[in-house]
Amino acid sequence: MKKYAELSHQELVREKGVLLEKLNEYKSEGLNLNMSRGNPGADQLAMSEGLLTCVATSADCISRGTDTRNYGPPTMLEGLPEMRDIFGAILGVDAARVIVGGNSSLSMMYDAFSRAMLHGVLPGMTPWMRQDKIKFLCPSPGYDRHFTICERFGIEMITVPMTACGPDMDAVEELVKDPAVKGMWCTPKYSNPTGIVYSDETVLRLAALNPAAPDFRIFWDNAYAVHVFRGDDRLMNIMEALERNGKEDMIYMFASSSKISFAGSGVAAFAASAANIAECRRWLFAQTIGPDKVNQLRHTKFYGDIKGVESHMKRHAELVRPKFDAVMAAFDSGLAGLGIADWSNPSGGYFISLNVMDGCAKRVNDLMKDAGVVLTPAGATFPYGKDPRDANLRIAPTFPPLGELKMASEILCVCVRLAACERLLDARA
Repeated sequence: MKKYAELSHQELVREKGVLLEKLNEYKSEGLNLNMSRGNPGADQLAMSEGLLTCVATSADCISRGTDTRNYGPPTMLEGLPEMRDIFGAILGVDAARVIVGGNSSLSMMYDAFSRAMLHGVLPGMTPWMRQDKIKFLCPSPGYDRHFTICERFGIEMITVPMTACGPDMDAVEELVKDPAVKGMWCTPKYSNPTGIVYSDETVLRLAALNPAAPDFRIFWDNAYAVHVFRGDDRLMNIMEALERNGKEDMIYMFASSSKISFAGSGVAAFAASAANIAECRRWLFAQTIGPDKVNQLRHTKFYGDIKGVESHMKRHAELVRPKFDAVMAAFDSGLAGLGIADWSNPSGGYFISLNVMDGCAKRVNDLMKDAGVVLTPAGATFPYGKDPRDANLRIAPTFPPLGELKMASEILCVCVRLAACERLLDARA
């Protein structure tokens, strides 16, 4: 078939009619699918059921001489040593620079923002809330919850375009010359939603940044560090690069087991320089007696060490890969060559970034909802929920069963084509 822009008015009208008929057929199926978030599928969750039984008696609750059911010594404020070892390996840092918390890395990011706002990032530095204006760099399309944190704190967000290698570093290097710019978000491996892995050059340029603000922090949300389902993508160790430059205080690192074990009851971690960890611990001492050590013990007993985690993730890959392949097959069959869409083809992570014709993303979202499939709201992948092109959609393939996912992907292709037909016909009216 020709590209849609090359179709005559009559051909577009005919195509629109065919697509409307197809969409009505799909509606009759009575679908009720929610693909708005990157939830693991039920089969993925079932792989971790051993977590529910591996700590079953009081004897099971002892970790290196400590009863994890009790408050524990002050040294346990940072979490179980064996859990810190695992996250140290995941993030590429020494375990002594890791604090393990509850189930949510997002909560730890929010806490890091709160500390910076109320107390400053390090002793002697002015709290962000006492400074005239705070700005944050937001590579986009990106993760909507990152943007929500900034918005809740009243921080001005600056959109930085994403490239195939990561954030546009020319733009970043220029923007950090403004002392009001206090940091930036990064999801460096299998970025949400594009699936991009930051190149070595991008990591090195980030590690060499010379921001005007001495309290500038990179929020390094390495949520998908071990979530590969094809290939062997490698992410350069940014902490080592920062240390070579004497800039190790410039980064906060985060990870969690939320899509490794149970999404709602995993374990999260924060890692940073020795100075940043000491400052975090100083305030954490006032905030909590300690994290849920029994849950951390479950995870260390179940996985053992980083090799156990990697082995577990290979099993995840066998479940996730066919779902991504199904979406790719649908896009190749239903959208390729029409000139109305392009999409990422990630080798890990949880999302596919779909760019439709400018001005059509919201319409596609509405059409999908009407057909019984809920997607992430159009615009969510940009600060303030405003996609300047109204073109980007985040596709989350992991949760639906494979059969339903294939149908949802076919419906999505019909909706993308229908929205494009409508847009072109309106432009020619």
